[in-house]
Amino acid sequence: MSGAAAGARRRRQGLAFYGFLYLFMILVSAITLYPFLNILAISLNDATDSMRGGIYLWPRVFTLQNYSAIFRFSNLLTAFQNSVLRTVIGTVLGVFAAAMIAFTVSRKDFVARRFVSVVLALTLYFSGGLVPVYMLLRDLHLLNSFWVYIFPGLVNAWNVFVLRSYMDGLPFVLQESAKLDGASDWRIFISVILPLCKPVLATIALFIAVGQWNAWFDTFLYNSGKPGLTTLQYELMKILQNTASQGGQTVRDQREMVGRISPESIRMAITFVAAVPIILVYPFLQKYFVKGLTLGAVKS
Repeated sequence: MSGAAAGARRRRQGLAFYGFLYLFMILVSAITLYPFLNILAISLNDATDSMRGGIYLWPRVFTLQNYSAIFRFSNLLTAFQNSVLRTVIGTVLGVFAAAMIAFTVSRKDFVARRFVSVVLALTLYFSGGLVPVYMLLRDLHLLNSFWVYIFPGLVNAWNVFVLRSYMDGLPFVLQESAKLDGASDWRIFISVILPLCKPVLATIALFIAVGQWNAWFDTFLYNSGKPGLTTLQYELMKILQNTASQGGQTVRDQREMVGRISPESIRMAITFVAAVPIILVYPFLQKYFVKGLTLGAVKS
């Protein structure tokens, strides 16, 4: 009888624990989702009505005027295309370059392994500065070109170290057996190492993609004089500045829009437009994210 009572008590304790855990996770999820839902609600609400406040999860006076004001800008489609291109190309090349360097410095038979690692580590603490970097890119004829978005940040030392840590944890006998079968180093890298590194590669790809998509300052510095090379974040930043300076009138000679949009409503619409593509990509990489970062950070 006492054993049955003890078992029932443990079951009640287990149910109470899991009930508390579920409630806690629901609370955390609600806190996480609320800012996005609030931004969406304000961006879909009439600007004049939004000034009254009280918009939380649902627009009180529904309108698409804020998004209409943004998408009337002529350069926005070109900017979106450039942002997608720089994100895709920059991510693919960045991941591949970091993986090649990580594979090289992870090889125990690479004599300059320590030296290359130290040089890479120094780049995490020291930078040439804005003016020297600008002069270097000018001398390399990268100004006013699309490749200024790709080459300067092609290799990130932190990404290399995460990948190298992951590769260090792979059994070296895999490479030795591939060599015995006549595989070259390049074949080992492509056919053996990369397939085993999918989780950490997906994690690094997400980091690079977010950085590329959100970047706008390099457009301002290097390509602001070339409208055909503008990016989405840079155009959205200009729209936001325009809206604030014009007191709510984002497009000249659009009289019907006066009073229907405001800097606050445009800001919320811009935030949502800029965030949606990354939000849509993240679920496809999420299953690799924690696994790749954890395994790449700990060497057994």
